[in-house]
Order: sequence, then structure tokens, then C-alpha cells
Amino acid sequence: MAARGLRLLRFRSFLRDFSAPKRCLPERFYTGVQRVPGSEGRPSILARPLMFSWVGQQQQARTMFIQTQETPNPNSLKFLPGCEVLETGTFDFPNHSAAHASPLARQLFRIEGVSGVFFGRDFVTVTKLDDDTYDWQILKPDIFATIMDFFASGLPILTDEPPPSDTVIHPDDDETVQMIKELLDTRIRPTVQEDGGDIVYVGFDQESGIVKLKMQGSCSSCPSSVVTLRSGVQNMLQFYIPEVQGVEEVEDEVDSIAKEEFAKFEERMKQDIQGKKGAED
Repeated sequence: MAARGLRLLRFRSFLRDFSAPKRCLPERFYTGVQRVPGSEGRPSILARPLMFSWVGQQQQARTMFIQTQETPNPNSLKFLPGCEVLETGTFDFPNHSAAHASPLARQLFRIEGVSGVFFGRDFVTVTKLDDDTYDWQILKPDIFATIMDFFASGLPILTDEPPPSDTVIHPDDDETVQMIKELLDTRIRPTVQEDGGDIVYVGFDQESGIVKLKMQGSCSSCPSSVVTLRSGVQNMLQFYIPEVQGVEEVEDEVDSIAKEEFAKFEERMKQDIQGKKGAED
């Protein structure tokens, strides 16, 4: 049992370390957080307020000042963007699964080493893993960039989006199912959603090793959906979860009925057209 729990912990560590978000701004905008040769012994620029500048879509110069403030917890750091974060109250995101209601929180959790996010009226507190591997001097540039890009996007800080019910971890889910759900929710689903669709977990057959999935949105009618499942989703699941032997796309009863009715409708239309052509001849 202990070995199985250790495997799940290592897998969750992999999910955090899998990839950091790509920087959306040119490299020159990050030079302010790099240590200048010969500056050893002087206070790091990371301890002072930073100014990031960029040119927006309308070629108007914009500026954001992001300050940092230490907390009693050495693994947590406050980031003050100089603007309102929440109108009232606070909002806590103790893990990635809780971040479904905030685009900013979701992006912050994609940074390697981030384990928690908290919103206040005018600040964002980010908590990192209690590991010397994740130093604040390494994490800060990506956190600065993520916060800056978010406030430039105009997206709401919180949404009414409900959590994906299909990947909620239940008490009776075994280790393999938990790993499948977490991989789908944290790595596969965000990529599919960027293409205007979604992928839903339906079930896992322990005997055959087949993961049953349902494609939605643009992906449900996409000609390359089979390729997406086989070369993308299946390969990733099999690579990190040996118990997975393959994936299978399934349809619910409503979808099946709708497709059957549409096929019947198309057939009637063809017969009507052929009948009209025959009458004209």
C-alpha cells in the first residue's frame, strides 16, 4: 500500500514538473530579472519593485509595476500588481483542481514548482513546493510574466465555470484511475480546449486496459479526432501509465440517437430530391 501511495505522489510531482508555461513576451522584457555579471554581493534586483513594459495590439505603451512582499512562510510570496485583484473578500486555490474558477490561477499552477495560489483585494500570494530545487529567483520571472500577461488579456479574474465533474477524484477510485483523471485534467484537457473542444473521461476497463473518452465541441466532428486520440492522448497515457493499453471514443445515448435521426433525415432529403428530378424528367 505504501509503495502504491509513493507511486501516486511521484506521478503528481511529474504533473507539476511536466512543463512550464511559454513566455508570451520577447526575451528582452525579462532582462530586468537577470543577475548582472559582477553584481555579486549587491542586493538582488528581484528584491526591488520591477517594471515591465510592452506594446499592446494598438501599439500603445503599457506599464505594470509588480512588487513582491515576503510572508511568514518562506514558501509563500505576495505579488502586488498595483491594481485591484478582487473587489471584495479573498479566494483560496490550495491545488490545481480548485483552480477551475480562475484563468489566472490555472496559468499559475502550470508553472513548475507552484503548489498553491491565493487572491486578496490587491495581491496574489503564490506558494511553492517545500523543495530547495524551486528557488524564488527561478520562479519569479515566470510568475511575473504570467500575472502581467493575464492583466493585459482583459479576462475576468474569476468565472462561473463549474469544475469538470468527470475528473473529480472519488474515494473508490483506485490509483490508476486517479492518475488517468489527473493527467487528463492537468495536461491533456487544456490543450484540447485551446482548439475549441473538450475531452471527457467516461471510464476505465481494468481488464482490457482501455480508457473510454468522449470528444466534445470542435473535436467531436473533427476529421483528425481519431489521430488526436491515438497519437496524442493514447501515447501520453500509455507512456506515463503502463496499465493503459489503449483509448476508445464513445458516445452517449443522446448523441447516438441524434446521429441516427440526422442520418434518416439526410436519406429522406436525398429521396425527395431524386423524386423531384424524376418528376421533372
